[in-house]
Amino acid sequence: MNDKELLEQLDGHLGSPNLTWLLGAGISYSANVPLMVPLTDRVLAILSESRSSHLDLARRLLEELPGGSHVEHLLSHVGDYAALADRARTKQVAISGEAVARAALDELHREIALGIANTVRWGYVARTDASPEQMGRPGSAITKIDEHRNFIAASFRTARAGLQERRGAVRFFTTNYDTLLEDALALNGVPYWDGFEGGAVAFRSRRLGDGDPPPGVPAQLIKLHGSIDWHWSEDDGRLWRVRYGDTYPPVGQRVLIYPQSTKYLAAQRDPFAAQFDLFRRTLTSASDNVLAICGYSFGDDHINQEIELALSRPGSKTTLIAFSQEPKDGTAVKMPACLDAWRNGPWGRRVYVVSQKGLYVGDRGPGFAPSTGARSWWTFAG
Repeated sequence: MNDKELLEQLDGHLGSPNLTWLLGAGISYSANVPLMVPLTDRVLAILSESRSSHLDLARRLLEELPGGSHVEHLLSHVGDYAALADRARTKQVAISGEAVARAALDELHREIALGIANTVRWGYVARTDASPEQMGRPGSAITKIDEHRNFIAASFRTARAGLQERRGAVRFFTTNYDTLLEDALALNGVPYWDGFEGGAVAFRSRRLGDGDPPPGVPAQLIKLHGSIDWHWSEDDGRLWRVRYGDTYPPVGQRVLIYPQSTKYLAAQRDPFAAQFDLFRRTLTSASDNVLAICGYSFGDDHINQEIELALSRPGSKTTLIAFSQEPKDGTAVKMPACLDAWRNGPWGRRVYVVSQKGLYVGDRGPGFAPSTGARSWWTFAG
């Protein structure tokens, strides 16, 4: 099969009637939503600006983690210590030789999640040598939705034009906290299911173990790591989707962002387990199915494991299409290690990689290598 035929095959897969997208933080970078490292720096700055009594605790916990750890790792670390404190008779745990109460860990978790939500909601661009820091605020957000709108429009008005009746819902799994995907779906007039029931204020109706989402809806949006508008009510243990600034329902400031403390998970209402269950079931479909990935750095071991298990399962009918940059690693330019292993593995013929260097299919490639410079077709806008 020549390069042109491989490209036609790729295009055919993207028109699959059973198409799933996994979308990571990279798709919102151009929308002025920060990636994990600048987000972590900004959250620590917010704790400092608010004179949080837990700033020193946050810094000590970060120092315990490996280099390169970010705010999600910090939340997980806080949750681990909270679990230890919860089991202790004193409801305390020693951190850097100092006794820390479970209540202090809960408060730190809440402050970090709220800092994430406010940064993502209004937008933030870190300072560089070439440009100053940009910071969105209530009433003057700097987030942009153009690329998300164009992506949804291309997904439903172009690639699927006239074929919706013969195709199932397009499933969008995302690790992002922002609401740009759901806003883009609404602005394009595309109905979607997200596991909530209601209107501007909605309650979580999806539970772990429920059947497939209802048919007849063109899109499904499954947020694997929570959202800036998800709030947990400590009064009744319910999960709500709430507009910013609403005074009801009484959810306080408990934003539900992954990972959460064991106190919530123990309530058997863990939405994250239900979201990953949907991801797993989608990838193990008995029908031919396509998983297209964009904006994801392949840095989440849990997600990578689910993908690898699906690809390696006997009789698997999952085709993987990864739109991924081959970043510099020292002086070399190479793709993420797991992606390289998958395309060279026994199931490599079902793995397509679209990068700035060209198109790979299994161990072949790159085809369509640019004569000069780099291709942009791996990007969210490309």
